[in-house]
Formats: sequence, C-alpha cells, structure tokens
Amino acid sequence: MKRNFFYWRLILSVSILPGLAIVPSLLWNQPGRAQQGEMGGRIDASRARQGMNSLADSESRLKPTEILSDSSFERTSAMREGIHSLSEYRLLAQSVPPSSIIRQGRQVSLNGRILPLAWTQQPANSTSGNFRTWIADVGLMQSAGVDLLSSADSTKQPVQWFSVSLTGAQSLAARATGPYRYLDVTDFARLAGWEISADGNILKITSQSASVTGIRQAEIESGDRIVVDLDRPTPWQVNFVNKPIPSPTPTPNPPDDPTKPAIPLPNLRAAPNLETPDDPTKPALPLQITPAAPIAGQEWSIAIDAKVDPALLQDTFQTSKQLLSLKVEPDGDRTKVKVKIPLGWRPQVFSLGNPNRLVIDIRPDSLVEKNIVWAPGVQWRQQYQNLGTARFPVVWLEVNPRQSGVKIRPILSNPPAEQSTAPLLQTAEVSGAAAAINAGFFNRINRLALGAIRRDNKWLSGPILNRGAIAWNDRGEFAIDRLTLQEILITPANQFLPVSHLNSAYVQPGIGRYNSDWGTTYTPLSGNEIVVTVADDRVVSQSPAGAVGITTFPIPANGYILALRADLFPASELSIGTLLRLETNTFPADFNRFPYILGGGPVLVQNSQVVLDARAEGFSDAYVRQTAIRSAIGRNAAGNLLIVAVHNRAGGAGPNFAELAQILQQMGAVEALNLDGGSSTSLYLGGSLLDRPPSTAARVHNAIGIFIQP
Repeated sequence: MKRNFFYWRLILSVSILPGLAIVPSLLWNQPGRAQQGEMGGRIDASRARQGMNSLADSESRLKPTEILSDSSFERTSAMREGIHSLSEYRLLAQSVPPSSIIRQGRQVSLNGRILPLAWTQQPANSTSGNFRTWIADVGLMQSAGVDLLSSADSTKQPVQWFSVSLTGAQSLAARATGPYRYLDVTDFARLAGWEISADGNILKITSQSASVTGIRQAEIESGDRIVVDLDRPTPWQVNFVNKPIPSPTPTPNPPDDPTKPAIPLPNLRAAPNLETPDDPTKPALPLQITPAAPIAGQEWSIAIDAKVDPALLQDTFQTSKQLLSLKVEPDGDRTKVKVKIPLGWRPQVFSLGNPNRLVIDIRPDSLVEKNIVWAPGVQWRQQYQNLGTARFPVVWLEVNPRQSGVKIRPILSNPPAEQSTAPLLQTAEVSGAAAAINAGFFNRINRLALGAIRRDNKWLSGPILNRGAIAWNDRGEFAIDRLTLQEILITPANQFLPVSHLNSAYVQPGIGRYNSDWGTTYTPLSGNEIVVTVADDRVVSQSPAGAVGITTFPIPANGYILALRADLFPASELSIGTLLRLETNTFPADFNRFPYILGGGPVLVQNSQVVLDARAEGFSDAYVRQTAIRSAIGRNAAGNLLIVAVHNRAGGAGPNFAELAQILQQMGAVEALNLDGGSSTSLYLGGSLLDRPPSTAARVHNAIGIFIQP
C-alpha cells in the first residue's frame, strides 16, 4: 500500500565529489554507506501523513558503494569468571614493543559512555612530544558509525563519517598488532571535532553537542526510509533491542541427535532444548511442548548522540508491512530511534553530510558488499551470493596460511573435560586470536564437545559418527574429509576389544577410553558403568561407577581410563594385572599426520564438486532439509582458507545444506565443511563480531582461531 505525505519544504539534491565514498552499515548494524544524490523532499515528522511521493522517489536514487561493518556494542568482558587464559596462544599475539607505547587500554569513554574498545597513544616519532591516538578499527565503526571503506592496502584505511572523507593519500594509517588492527585517528578526530584525552586505561572522546532538527520518513522501492536531520555530525550506534526466545521443537524422527544414546541408559539427564532447531546435538524433549506463538518482529535501536526537540516526539509515525513500528525516544543527551522490523531483517544505516543526516533503510537486503585487506594474509569480505532468485548475504575471511606470522589453532572456552561454554567473543579475546569462527558441535546440556578436536597431536575429543573434519599443519596444508578414529585393545589371549570412542562425551554402548588429554579425572557420563584403570599398559583396577556424575576417577599420566557401558562382557577380559596393547588408526590414514583437527559435518565440497551425504555422517533427512544461519570453512584453489558465515537470504530463511554447498562452490572452494550453525554462528575479527550482534550469538564450546605475529 502506498503512502502519501504533505511536506513543508523540499530539499534539493546534494552533489557528491567524485571519489567520495560514503558507505553502508555492516551486515547487522553497520555504519553508513556511500550514496549518490540526496534526499529530495524534507518533511516535518508531525505532518508527514499524506499527499507526497517525491520524497520516496528521490530518496530511492541513493545507491550504496562498497562497505560494511558490524555495529552491535553489547559485549561481555573477556575475562569473565570461568574463561581461562590460553597462554600458548598469547605467545602468538605479540604487541608493539613497550618502549613505543606511551598509553594503552581496553576501554573508551565516548561522550561519557564506557565502551570495550582497544586503543593506544604513541609519540609521532622518537623525538616528538606530540602523541598519535590509535583505535581498533571494527570497534570504531561500531561505537561511532565511522565507515571503513574497501581497501587493498592493510596499512591504509579509507574512512567516511558524514562529510569527513579521508581516502586515497589521506587514508588513516592502519597497523595490525596481534589481535587488533589499529587506526591512527588523530587527524580524523580533529576534522570531526572530537576532543581526545587519556585517563589511565580509559581513552576519553567527547564530540560537539548536537541536536536532531527533523525526522522524515518515506516509502521507497525496496522498503521504508527514515531520515534523521542533525545540526552537526555526531556519533551513532545500532543496537539489537530484544532477543526472541526460539520455540522448542519436537525431536526429529528418525533422530539425528548424537547426544541421545542408542541404548536406554536410565541415568542420563535430559532437559528441554531452547536453542535453535538446526542443532543436531539437542537432547530429546522429555515432553511434547507446544510451540510458543510466533514472534512478529525484532526491535532495533539507532542511538544518536544528539538531543531531540520535544515537538518532534509528539508525532505519530507511519508503519508498513516492513516497518512494524517506529518510535523516537529521548535518552538524556541522546536520541533513540527504535524500529520493529521482520525477523531476520537488519536496519541499514548510513550518514550523509552537507546537510548532516542519518538515513535508516528498512529493506530485506541490508548487506553492503565490501573488501578490506585487514592484515597481511587476512582479507575481510562480504557480498551477496545468488542461487537462482535467492540472494544470500555472506561474510567471510580469506586467510593465507602460508603468510609469515599467521597461525591457525583450535581454541576452547575451557579445557576439554570442563563443562563450560562461552560466547565466541570472549573465547577469542582471551586466547589472543585476531580472528575466529565457531567450530564443532557440543552437548548443550553437559556442555562437552561432540566431535573431533586435535591440538598439538593430542586428541582432546575424538571423532564421532564418521563425520566431516578439517585437518591442517603449519606448512599451510589442509585436508577435509569424513573422519573415523579406530582403536583396538589386544589382550595376551589375542582377544580384540574395540574402543568405541576416545575422549568423547558421545555416550554409546561399548568401551570409551579417556587419557590425560581429556584431563586429570574422569566422571562417568552414563549410569552403571564399569571403570577400568590402566597404567603402563596394565590393568591396575576395576570398579563399578554407579550413578552419572557422582564418582570421580583419576586418570593416570602414564595410562588411561576405560569406561565399559551397557555391554559389560569385556570386564572379564580386563582383570587386574592384564597386559594390554593398543592399536590406533585414522581413516583416512592421512589425517594422522596433521597436528590440528576440528570436526563438524557434513562435508560439503571435495575436488570442487558438491559431495553432500548427510546420512553417511549420521544426520537425518529432516536435519538436512532445515534452513538456518550457517558457518562453514573451506579451501580454495590458491590454498587459502575461507572462513564463512551465511545468514538469511534477502526476505527469507537461511540456507539448507545443499544451498550452503553451492554457495561455497561458487566462492571457489575446492573443499568445504559445514560447522555448527544457527545461533552458534559467529565470525570474529579484531575484537568484534562481524556478522551479528553479540547478544544474539549463543555460547559455544570450541572455535578455529587465527593468530597474527608481527
């Protein structure tokens, strides 16, 4: 339905200097985008009711240039209790020599609001008394709406903020230092009218007082447009307001859940799954639960560091099928423009200068394509991938594993046997990773890994269900394939006893083996196990374990624990004093030579061809057909790693596995593997999530981290 508006004055187009790039906001709440032309027609919000189409027509001429950034500022402390520092990775995250750093910190006070944002201040040179201020790039986008434009030079970053445009030779100096990429904002701050000072570990930034002078709205071809007129440039942010609670879903039939045992183990605990329905590790629901009423939309808040004229708050704004509600609220010296839009949509926000405006577009295709060489060997990209009429927003990193200083490692929220998960944002920050993506599946009840995790040739968690995995080494070699670990215990009587799983929370009948890579102790994961302790290849004890999670058994440093489940006949072959020989093999055998392995599944692409066979990896047909946000990892023909997040198609749902495989194939992947997806999908770079607000990302168990040494 079209909407007409009365207006009281018309705004003529503003020409934009050639080469001026004003960029759109990042996928989920990003700063503005470059546009051509200007808004034709200003409308006083209190009278924007009927009678005008020219605003929508002229506004629709605005086109984006390349750019993108994430702008959710809700972040948790990386040092939250229970998240342990991974010192081995901190060694990789080296910083600038202390002698060159005068001040540094992890907090910025922006107009009085404390934000988690890394910064340093350094002398301009060895003899200068003038200091230069450097701020982490992605965080700067998220905190103030400063657009990062596409760039092929990791040491130069063009930016755009209202009418402040620093491109070409004037681009900000950039420096990738361990986990962050800092921008020298000294000259930018002067042009923007910001005052900067350091107070301990807090960098204080104060911008000039600003006011909202008008609010206009119009219908455009792609959706709805809201324009906030300002008397001067001012920082702004986009925040996710309400987090919808997903409805529980019945257990698929046949079940695809590796946490459900194949045999009845009465003492296994179950609880309702409240995560997204794309998760194959969700436990069976003990009772049929009626799905909650569908959520009509999600609310986003565009917070502007500007006061609003009370007269503007008396207006009643128009709504549509895309713009479910629009509210303008004062918040001290700030103004919040709150929009409620369909599930899966994101507001697209960008700034324009001369006159100063903030434009908020409500449209299904909010992603703006961009391409930034973030550091040597690390390229940040995002664009739409088309499959037929569907357009999928894809955010990814292309990593050259052969680049000097680049290391790739599995990272965990905690040691493998500890029952803990954490947001990827925390895990990546604590580990010192420059970039990361969530990786393998895990049990959401006991929060233990379900699938392969191998680090420094140690199996922290063994493979399950012949599921896909990625393996690599520090020479830049990779392999993606379905993986099985086969272990056999051989007694003096030549009795062969197969081990079902190594260091695994996947409970199945048979023999589970747990060595010191699991931890110092083993606590039974199922009821009525018999626990056999082996030291120096000889059985030294055998004990009934009783109920789940009650008794703790020490794991000998020179041996292992055997957990006999359901079928207890091997107990007679494992009497005290029995000498055992252990044979271990991987299939494919080539995987055994790689020190680093992470499991996921299903395998999507091999030899540049789609090879999706979810049943071969223990996934149900129902799971394969589900649509959801997805994470994936692949390798292209150049040998570079593709770390990929694919979100909901424009105006619709996320990809199913067949679509995900085709997307990776289109991106040039010769090999590709699906990772844990849905609410777990998170792509991290330089202290921030690129693909979504942190408040919408689930806690995860493990991830793949990219570390950068100078």
